[in-house]
Amino acid sequence: MKLTEWLLRRKPNVFVTEERLREALRHSPPDAPVPESLRRSCRVNTGTLDGHEVITLTPRSGATGTEVIYLHGGVYVRPLVSAHWRIIEALIRRTGATFVVPLYGLAPRYTADDAYRFLDAVYETVVQRAGDQPVFLAGDSCGAGLSVGLAIRCRDEGQRPPSGLLLFSPWLDVTMTNPGIPALTKLDPMLAPAGFVAAGRDWAGARSVTDPLVSPLHDTLKNLPPISVYQGGHDILLPDAEKFAAKARAAGTHVDLHLWPTAIHVFVGAGWTPEARQALRDAADRIRSAARD
Repeated sequence: MKLTEWLLRRKPNVFVTEERLREALRHSPPDAPVPESLRRSCRVNTGTLDGHEVITLTPRSGATGTEVIYLHGGVYVRPLVSAHWRIIEALIRRTGATFVVPLYGLAPRYTADDAYRFLDAVYETVVQRAGDQPVFLAGDSCGAGLSVGLAIRCRDEGQRPPSGLLLFSPWLDVTMTNPGIPALTKLDPMLAPAGFVAAGRDWAGARSVTDPLVSPLHDTLKNLPPISVYQGGHDILLPDAEKFAAKARAAGTHVDLHLWPTAIHVFVGAGWTPEARQALRDAADRIRSAARD
């Protein structure tokens, strides 16, 4: 992990100011394509719901029937990248689950309201197809926060709840006002509050930035499915992950918070590190255990 962090520090941090983030977004690439290794191991189906692409990957052998909706990170403004496919591929290989990857619209063109309209349709489609099989929500960074928001939406609208949530370095409060954040800024080689605050404001659209569907930390967190959080200590999102776990537990929701003190943001994307392998094994165990129940 030390080498990975050193390499990241050699890259410019685009989140240091809002202006730097806006400049980086002018040159944002398209979503990374499905890698050939996944095409060899999975049947890949690409469809459209509500005008957005949905990619479904089903293992060619050993498929279990379990479904996982994976929501990618990128601060709500950046596309799916190759590291996201590495996470997905590692979990498919370990579980035999079918992974559904919705390419939700990004801010500032799209907002949280647009995303939930799309994800409602995705979730309904997956649940109907899954039947009695487990359906998990998973994601990294903002995608993890969006996963919690979707679970909140299911609870509030009386829909079938997910079997569980797998959250990798979740972004849970777009206000970035936790007093524990500044002390971690020097340790974090990737992130900075200013750019995140700007992106979160864009994503909120007409909603308040403290709306639970934008910042799930502000929900009661009652009556949610079991949650597993995989978090690094060199990540400015750590204080809110800890606050989220404590609040959810106090509300009666089961939360396992796994912390690697020197790991970076979304460290599971660095699958060659022992921290990532350990976290991915645990997440895979959660998926497989639900299939056995």
